[in-house]
Amino acid sequence: MVRMICFLALFSFWQATPARAEIVTPDGDMFGIITLHEIAPEENLYTLARRSNMGIVEMLAANPGLDPWLPPPGHQVTLTGMHLLPPGPREGIVINLSELRLFYYLADGDVMTFPIGIGREGWQTPLGVTTVLRKRKDPTWTPPLSIRAKDPDLPALVPAGPDNPLGQYAFYLGFQSVLIHGTNRPYGVGKRSSHGCIRLYPEDIEVLFDKVKIGTKVTIIDEPLKLGWRDNRLYMELSPTQEQADWIAEYRQPVNMTTPEIYDKIAAFAGKDTSINWYEVERAIQRRDGIPTAIGTRQ
Repeated sequence: MVRMICFLALFSFWQATPARAEIVTPDGDMFGIITLHEIAPEENLYTLARRSNMGIVEMLAANPGLDPWLPPPGHQVTLTGMHLLPPGPREGIVINLSELRLFYYLADGDVMTFPIGIGREGWQTPLGVTTVLRKRKDPTWTPPLSIRAKDPDLPALVPAGPDNPLGQYAFYLGFQSVLIHGTNRPYGVGKRSSHGCIRLYPEDIEVLFDKVKIGTKVTIIDEPLKLGWRDNRLYMELSPTQEQADWIAEYRQPVNMTTPEIYDKIAAFAGKDTSINWYEVERAIQRRDGIPTAIGTRQ
């Protein structure tokens, strides 16, 4: 397996500052690097994920078995800053639910990406194509009747402020009651935690709010498997499914799944002139860690 590993010297002052997503230029179908980080005393994986532009399930999938609140000091964790671009048109906002990640394509082909929280079981975020109808700073929240039925103590209107679950910024979409917004509960980013909306870390939604215009296309997909090329190498990136994400968030370990359709998808994508290392494919399927893996070479 080919991975780009960069060892960083991380100092205590860096722990206090959340990372801001950068604008990057893809190299073929891929961008970013993978880094290793040594756990500092009293550091937890939730704060580390937020600083590293990751969600908590993404962090636990790449580092299975660790206690997110009490990881052992000195342990090296993998930070998955490398990604393949999701399938489909590369325009506007693309949200991949299985990946728990949002991609924003700029007009020049560059891209930004952010971890997200999505709808939990029974409140799934819908799939499809829509647009940004409007955007608002310091939004108010009117809880839908379905949510107030579950929690009758909710007020009819929640004003802007620290108690507002929409955070400081919100995008209103063509899907009813589904928004892209910030949050006053950042620990819910990176897992299935909402009533169907897409949540971002407060510092990420602020960046996105300044860049995304009304009318921007929004595509929501659910694709655990991503395939792509860099030079003549074929890479695959396999994330947990939405259901597996719940398991990882609860039990810190991936769940093995029989997924025979993956082999057919790889063969169809690769074409006849590609030599595929099926052993690496099988290893990637067993891990499901969301890390791009080199699985083939184009002749």
